[in-house]
This record gives sequence, structure tokens and C-alpha cells, in this order.
Amino acid sequence: MLMFASSRPNQRGPKSGQGKLADLDALGIDKEKHIWQYFRRHWYPWFPCLGSRSTFVRQAANLWVVKQMIQRKIATLLGAYADTIHIIDGFPLPVCHRARAKRCKTFRDVSALGYCASKDEYYWGLHGNVVISMTGVITGITATMATVDERVALCEVVDDITGLLIGDKGYISKRLQEDLLQYHTIDLQTPLRSNMRETRPPAFVRQLMTTRRLVETVIGQLTDHLHIEKVRARDLWHLTSRISRKILAHTVGVFLNRMLGRAPLQFEGLITD
Repeated sequence: MLMFASSRPNQRGPKSGQGKLADLDALGIDKEKHIWQYFRRHWYPWFPCLGSRSTFVRQAANLWVVKQMIQRKIATLLGAYADTIHIIDGFPLPVCHRARAKRCKTFRDVSALGYCASKDEYYWGLHGNVVISMTGVITGITATMATVDERVALCEVVDDITGLLIGDKGYISKRLQEDLLQYHTIDLQTPLRSNMRETRPPAFVRQLMTTRRLVETVIGQLTDHLHIEKVRARDLWHLTSRISRKILAHTVGVFLNRMLGRAPLQFEGLITD
């Protein structure tokens, strides 16, 4: 399993095998190069020591833990960890298309062939797993090889929550359900497969399905507006920083909406050029 670390803020790069993920893209600026160009063009008097692009990119990547700490602080202020209902789902992080897999050297040791059901296509890369509160605030995120079972990754993102956790059919496991309830006080509920007997009230199942769509909205925002699925990094250090920036951006958006009295996930019109 591939994980992203969180330890000392001044440490260069993540230690493989530890931690969780968190990332920021404001005004549609997606690359560190473009962020540097934007601040150099519009805000240089405020940052006269901005330095070269390569120095800026390296220093920004070194702040990956700080980004995660800020995101966690804001999520806490928004009551996301104290929420009694959370939702989990996965999404693809393709490094390249399937046809280029044999030639692709980026993240070669941690990537694998995965399948994206929404696009009905295979890809070579990683798989993200995200947990959100009922207001759409991200409380946990991690990445694994695309072949790692989502039920295994789930255990890495639920340490800070309790109560009801809603997932899709990929998280079905009686043993996992029992362990989460016993060791984490988490009640994992999922829709059942067609060949499984349903004993829960129909109204409960319908509400479960309706509520679960919220995480699809958040993943859609991360993908369509913040381009989280575009890896655009060549090592785990820069990838961790990039994803941390995007998760932070999403959380700041929810926070600003709260301050303005808007719906938490109503990002349209929140930031303009």
C-alpha cells in the first residue's frame, strides 16, 4: 500500500508508508509553475524575495505538512470530525493510460493497473480514498496502488471519526463491519448486492443511497474544478504536496461559504478572477 506521510513540517519529502493526504488550486491555477507566474505577475511587490521558479516549487513542496495541518484545523473548526455521519468513496489517480503502462516510468514501483467504473476504462496508476462529513468537509484521504482493495484503504482514513459511515458496495465485508464497530465505534453501512438478502427497512436503504451521493459531488469538485486526478508529479514528495494543496483549497471553499451564509458546496461564483 502507498501512503503519504505527515510528520515534521521542515522535513524534505514524505516517508513512504506513513500518514495521509490532503491540496489547493485557486482561480483555476493548477500547476506550481503557474502559481509562481501568477504571484510574480500580480503580487511581486508583496513578495520581493519570491525567487526562481525551481526554488519556489521546492519550498512549496516542503510545506506539505503545513498544508495538512491548516486543512485539519479548518475542518475541526467546521465540526467535520465531530459529525456523527460520514461518507467514504474512492476515485482513480491515473499516472498514464493503459496503452502507455509498459513505457511509463513515473511511480513505477507504486502504480498498478486499475479500473475506473464511471469511465468504464482501465488505467495505470493509483487509487484515492476520501472520507467527508455531512457538510462535505474532507476528514480523511489516502492513496494506494490501484489494485489495493478499498476495504483495506478504509482503515487508514477513519481514525478520527465515529458514528455512521456510509460506503458503496465495494466496502461490503461482515468482518470489516464488526471490527469497525468494536475498535472504532463506527457503524459501516452499504447498499447490498442483488444476490444478498436485505433486512433493513426500505426507507433506511433509500436514505442511505441518497446521502451517499454527497461524496460523489465532492469527488466531482475535486476532479472537475481542482483536477486532483491529474498527477503532474514525478515523486511522492511533490505529489503529496500537490494533493494536500487541493484538499486544503476545497476545505477553504467550504469555510468561506460558511462565513458568507452560502451552501457549503456552492463553489460557483465564490472565487472570481
